[in-house]
Amino acid sequence: MRIPSMLLGLALAVSVMAAAAPAKAVVALPALNVDTSKTTVSGLSGGAFMATQLGYAFSGTFKGVGVFAGGPYMCAGHSNYTACMYNATISASMLSTMQADLNNWNGTSIDSLANVAGQKVYMFVGNSDYTVGPNPMSALKTQYTNNGVPAANLEYVARASTAHVFPTDFDATGNNSCSSTASPYIANCGYDGAKALFTRLYGTLNPRNDAPAAGNYIEFDQAAFTTNAGVSPTGWAYVPASCTAGAVCKIHVALHGCVQNYATIGDKFIKNTGYTRWADTNNIIVLFPQARVDSTSRSTAASGSLANPNGCWDWIGWYGASFAQRAGTQVAAIKAMVDRLASGSGSTGGGGDGGGSTPLPAPASVSTSGATSSSMTVSWTAVSGAAGYNVYRSGTKLTAAPVAGTSYSDTGLAASTSYSWTVAAVDTAGAEGAMSSAATGTTTGGGTTAQCFTSSNYAHTTAGRAHQSGGYELANGSNQNMGLWNTFVTTTLKMTGTNYYVIGTCP
Repeated sequence: MRIPSMLLGLALAVSVMAAAAPAKAVVALPALNVDTSKTTVSGLSGGAFMATQLGYAFSGTFKGVGVFAGGPYMCAGHSNYTACMYNATISASMLSTMQADLNNWNGTSIDSLANVAGQKVYMFVGNSDYTVGPNPMSALKTQYTNNGVPAANLEYVARASTAHVFPTDFDATGNNSCSSTASPYIANCGYDGAKALFTRLYGTLNPRNDAPAAGNYIEFDQAAFTTNAGVSPTGWAYVPASCTAGAVCKIHVALHGCVQNYATIGDKFIKNTGYTRWADTNNIIVLFPQARVDSTSRSTAASGSLANPNGCWDWIGWYGASFAQRAGTQVAAIKAMVDRLASGSGSTGGGGDGGGSTPLPAPASVSTSGATSSSMTVSWTAVSGAAGYNVYRSGTKLTAAPVAGTSYSDTGLAASTSYSWTVAAVDTAGAEGAMSSAATGTTTGGGTTAQCFTSSNYAHTTAGRAHQSGGYELANGSNQNMGLWNTFVTTTLKMTGTNYYVIGTCP
């Protein structure tokens, strides 16, 4: 199954490397002097959904959020992705379900919701956008309002004769027209989206530089932060010369949409959107993380089993149930990149929930061992300056107080079940640092052989192993989405407990 159009559309076969900047050496992401009280994020389309996730998961870090054609937090966590785009109407009941997640995770799996009320929010959508559209954006606006963002801090722009694009006020080679939804989804609409965004987030700006220096663009090593299959080994950043020279600067994270990464359209999202023109004269470091194609079909939160053929950010749960939480693999990796940039000795401000000190880096080499039918040992390498460590399972904090060592025994687990753990270092002031990459492990069978059943989804229902909802088949107990409820889709279910089934295979 493939998701069409901008968010998860047909894969593009576009040769763009000839138009890209000359190749330079890949470098480590630098540690710079940053005012961490002015860190913000934005994105287009799938990147807009991810920007919203970052804004909620790390609301203590991101003081402002820009959304160019996105939708509500956790929409695809409960509904098929199609119910969150294509100008679908998102009901009050759907928003209530999403809000329950926010309330339940408040201050644990995500930062405190009290931070959201203080964020500045910029929203843009074209009235001729039928890929995402005004209806999902209106629902997102309602969600922000419901979580305390005052009208004075929220700007909503709906522009006529504008399709699913990032809007600019200048022409650039290879861009599409404002009224067409086509690659690279960047268009001269006579409207400077980057200026409007930065003005909302930062106030009055210095005039832009329409020719940012080529030497200020750097390609950096993303593999240092994650090996997730949906994240490219390298990313990009724009660092103004003033920031390189030691000035205290701001960080803005700009997230591309699907079929918009460097491997697909070259440097168009990086250079043609206008982000760097304004960043150069306003001491703004722009981080351009890069997603990549992942052709492996994976179970998602509510959209069945899907590949990611278009290099989209994870807003539908390809990489685990915690995809929208602090422990989410991609969310945590981007946060770690921000923390690295802000780790210069002259950084100031109040980034994160822990105050103004430089955030601790993520623990490395997180691993699992010693599996039993009900427990697992999680281990990691020490972080310099850490007073202890918090351990999370699937986004839920396990440690009432930070553990002093570099291992933790998690107990009370179900037999023959896979789990995911992440770890964050805590400094002497109690501030939590960057979240680690996730480590997974599976408990043993407790002396009994797990039973597996392979049949059509319809047969699983009649046998009492699964149930259907909205035309989709859900495994009893785990509620994992097995795909369409019919006689043509075949799934293997493993019984791990009384009336508890997971998608998988038996040894």
